[in-house]
Amino acid sequence: MKAIIITKPGDGSVLALQERAIPQPESGQILIRVRAAGVNRSDIHQRTGGYGTDPTGQIPGLEVAGIVEKCGPNASQWKIGDSVCALISGGGYAEYVAVDERHCLPVPATLTFAEAASLPETVLTVWSTAFQWGQLSAGENFLIHGGSSGIGVTAIQLAKAFGADVYATAGSDEKCAVCEQLGAVRCVNYKKEDFEQVLSSVPIDVILDMVGGDYTQKNLNLLAMDGRLMFINAMQGADSQIRIPTLMQKRITISGSMLKPRDADFKAKLTADVEKHVWPLVADGQFKPIVYRTFHLSEAAKAQELMESSDHIGKIILAVQ
Repeated sequence: MKAIIITKPGDGSVLALQERAIPQPESGQILIRVRAAGVNRSDIHQRTGGYGTDPTGQIPGLEVAGIVEKCGPNASQWKIGDSVCALISGGGYAEYVAVDERHCLPVPATLTFAEAASLPETVLTVWSTAFQWGQLSAGENFLIHGGSSGIGVTAIQLAKAFGADVYATAGSDEKCAVCEQLGAVRCVNYKKEDFEQVLSSVPIDVILDMVGGDYTQKNLNLLAMDGRLMFINAMQGADSQIRIPTLMQKRITISGSMLKPRDADFKAKLTADVEKHVWPLVADGQFKPIVYRTFHLSEAAKAQELMESSDHIGKIILAVQ
């Protein structure tokens, strides 16, 4: 099979299209003939060696959509020919990938493979962090930073669908307009305005933050009593200064999560929960995937370059076959 290989840590030029053996599904796994794969910032972090290990020889990619090609021993949830999308721990930039069958979701008839491939990583991240851990509830105020990102467009739509009032930040008027079209009450262009000042009159209950740095204290200032600040990244700085009295006075909870390193059983339970609570919204069109651009598998470097530029709105996808 053809696959994108990280030849050494570095920039996009280290990604090479090479031949690899087709993986064989082990017990409880299925083999997916990949039709589309999602591109995520985690893939770039992996490529540069940001996880503290040498990525040489690895195939990036955390989410795919395609057709079940083969079922391994003790795999009975799916049958050959089923259309599925899946959260995977790596290997998505390839023509085939073996995956735990419990980490797969059916592709709704209304979606293309490219649209389906845009969902697993973002939907499962938002559901686990904002809804399960952050306990976002109907009637609460929710703020998502990076509202036009893949995570952002997912968080806006899901929070609105479950009855929250959504606020967002983004880096251009165009991106803010999209966020508001998707359901945000207000999206603040952080390049023009200070989001803390603009939203100072809105008691925010839950914040989903991928920025970090000097956003942290601003977030704490905006949070209401018993507010929850949930981190999923720290793109502008891993270290933040906070005023501890603010936490004490408001009884604020600060937490965060990384989905990639969670164990297989956790991901299986999360996938089942998403299928139960979120997938009906996808099937009936209340939640719509936002695909910004699709590249061929051989153009993986260009796809990652676009992601690094942050010029996109929604998801970037690789068409594999």
